[in-house]
Amino acid sequence: MRRLIPFRLPSFGSSERMTFEHSLLRTATLCLIAAGAIMVYSASSGTSLLGDSGDSSFYLKRYVGSAIAGMIVLAVMSRCSLATVRRLTPMLLGASILGLLLVKVPGFGLEVNGAKRWLGAGPVQIQPSEIAKLALVLYAASMIAADPSRTRSLYGVRPLLLVGGAMAALVVVEPDLGTAMVIALTLGALLVVGGVKPRHLGFLAGSLVLIALLAAVAEPYRRERLMSFMDPWGDSSGSGFQSVQAMIAIGSGGPFGVGLGESVQKLFYLPEAHTDMILAVIGEELGFAGIFGVLCLYGMIAYAGLRAARTAKDLYAKLIAAGITSVILIQATINFFSVLGLLPLTGVPLPFISYGNSNLIVLLAGMGLLINVAQNGGAARSRTDSGRGKSSRGGGGRSLRLLDGGGAGRGSAPKKERRSRTATGSSRAATSKGRAPAKRRSATAKGRAKPATGRLKPAAIRKLIDGKDRDRSRRDSRARGSGARDRRRATG
Repeated sequence: MRRLIPFRLPSFGSSERMTFEHSLLRTATLCLIAAGAIMVYSASSGTSLLGDSGDSSFYLKRYVGSAIAGMIVLAVMSRCSLATVRRLTPMLLGASILGLLLVKVPGFGLEVNGAKRWLGAGPVQIQPSEIAKLALVLYAASMIAADPSRTRSLYGVRPLLLVGGAMAALVVVEPDLGTAMVIALTLGALLVVGGVKPRHLGFLAGSLVLIALLAAVAEPYRRERLMSFMDPWGDSSGSGFQSVQAMIAIGSGGPFGVGLGESVQKLFYLPEAHTDMILAVIGEELGFAGIFGVLCLYGMIAYAGLRAARTAKDLYAKLIAAGITSVILIQATINFFSVLGLLPLTGVPLPFISYGNSNLIVLLAGMGLLINVAQNGGAARSRTDSGRGKSSRGGGGRSLRLLDGGGAGRGSAPKKERRSRTATGSSRAATSKGRAPAKRRSATAKGRAKPATGRLKPAAIRKLIDGKDRDRSRRDSRARGSGARDRRRATG
C-alpha cells in the first residue's frame, strides 16, 4: 500500500512523539478555529445577506478556506527542520520589508477604508504587516542565538532595533498603529527573554511610549480615538460610537448571553462585528461564560508555549517558542482591552477567531513552528543546555534566564548532575591532600566489621563481652560474691 502512494500526506503533528505541550497547543488551536468559524458566521450572516454579496455564508466560506490553507502550512512547519527555517529567514525578512514598501506604491497597494495595507487582486489579498511579525521573530531568534553576548548592551542589539523600528515605521504610515504596537511589543518581549538589562529595557519602553503618543496625536482620527477612549459616552454617535456599541453588546449578554445567533448589536449597530469587534458579539451571545472560555484557551497557549520554550533543546528554539507565544498573547490582550474599553481602539483582530485571511494563515504557520519546538525540543533536555556558562556560536548551550529560573548559571543543571559534580569535587580534593578515598573506605569497613562469634568458645565470648563492658564484669563478680556468702550462711 505504501508503494502506491508517491508521497506522505502531512498531518497536524507527529503522532510518534506526543508531548503534553503539543497536546495543549493542538487542542487550543482547534477549539479556537472552531469557535472562530461559528462566530464569524453568526456575526456576518445578517449583514452579508442584506449586503452586496447576498450570501449569508460569504465570510464563513472565506474563513474556512483560509483555515484550511493555514492548517496545511501548520502541518508543514510542524514537521520541517528548524535549521531549514533558519536558512530561509533572510528571504522571509526581505520579502516582508519589500511588501511593506510596495503597499504604498500606486498600482500595487489596495486601499480599503482609507488604508493601504494589502497586496494582490480580487479574492487573493496579502497583508505584508502580518508576515513581518513572524519574520521579525525568526530574525531576532537567529541573531540572538548566533551571539547571545550581544544582549548585554544596546549597541549589540542595534541591528535588531533598526529592523524592528523600520518595520514599525512602515506599518504606521499605512496607517496601522495597532499592528505597529504588536511589532514593538513583540520585539520588547524577545529582548526581555534574551536577557537585556532592565535599565536598557526601561529606556526602550520610555522611548516607545513617547513615540506612540506622538503618532497618536499626529493624525486627527487617532486623536479622536484617544479622546473617545477617555469619554466614549461624550460623543456616542461620533468618535465613541464603536466603543459604546461594544459596551452595550457585552452588557446585554450578562452571565450566559442571549443565545447563539440572537445578537442584536451585530445588525448594523456594531461596526466590524466579524473582525475587530467579534469579542463583543461573543459577549452578547454567550455572555461572560463565552468570554471566559476564550480566555482559558489563550491561557492554554500561554502555558504550553512558555513550557515548550523552557524545555527546548537550544537557544534558537527557545526564542522561537517565546516569540511566537508573545505574538499571539500580545495581539489577544490588545483586542481584549480595546473591546472592553481599557485601551483605545487599534484595529487588532482576535487571534484565530476574527475574520482575516493573512492574519489567520500567518498565525497558524507560527503555531506550526511552536508545535515543532514542543514535540521535538520538549521531549528531552540536552546536556549542553544545562551546562554552566556554555554559550556556543549556535546558541546550543545557553538557557534563558526568564524561563529557566536563573539561566545558564546557578540552578540550571539537573539534581543528578549537581550531585555527581559535588562527589567528583570532593574526591579530587581528598586526592589532592594526599588521601586515598578508596583505601579509607576499606579501612573503615574493616574497623566496623563484627567478629565471627559463631566460631568462638563460650568462655572466649564472655571474656570478649566483659572486656568491652568493664562495669558489667564488676557487677557480675559482685553478684557471684554475694551469692556465695548467702549459701555459706544457709549451710552454717
